[in-house]
Amino acid sequence: MKIQEYNILFDKVINKYHVLDTVDQPFENPYNKTELEHLLYRKCWIDTVQWHYEDIIRLPDINPVEALKLKRKIDASNQDRTDMVEYVDSYFLDRFKKVTVQSDATINTESPAWAIDRLSILALKIYHMKEEANRESASEIHRKNCKDKLNILLEQRKDLTTAIDDLLLDISRGTKYMKVYKQMKMYNDDDLNPMLYAKK
Repeated sequence: MKIQEYNILFDKVINKYHVLDTVDQPFENPYNKTELEHLLYRKCWIDTVQWHYEDIIRLPDINPVEALKLKRKIDASNQDRTDMVEYVDSYFLDRFKKVTVQSDATINTESPAWAIDRLSILALKIYHMKEEANRESASEIHRKNCKDKLNILLEQRKDLTTAIDDLLLDISRGTKYMKVYKQMKMYNDDDLNPMLYAKK
């Protein structure tokens, strides 16, 4: 599966979400659990729902009680997102486990899955910037500014797609190697967040 195909899959997820365009809609993954596509589809769905959670919580007249409930959902979504990234990295670790790492191999600044995470977020930015660039109720200046931003986002996606392709090729050749660090998030952990363990 080429990285460009990841972009197509992410666009498919985002378009699917916007058919109903509600954070409460049911989720259904069309891919087999053994396939990378299953992980990528789930990952982008989490990102898409969270994007809209973030929109909702910024409503100036949101009920404070509802805002707190939504903040909890965002926290849970962030944890799900991190977990999915680690599952994707586990896939790549398994895929490249038989590669002979060269003695002068170097490590990348981020793992393949965290780079792919950025690609998923870029797909969301592109979708929503395109909406703004074509929004009829907006001013001509607004649409022009958004079209300019959209062009930059599309260029960024092209560059990131190429960079991830290159990274995976380098790992497959043993000129780069993977080393995955778990995120070790502390704020969700009853034993690591002092505000939580103080209440025990």
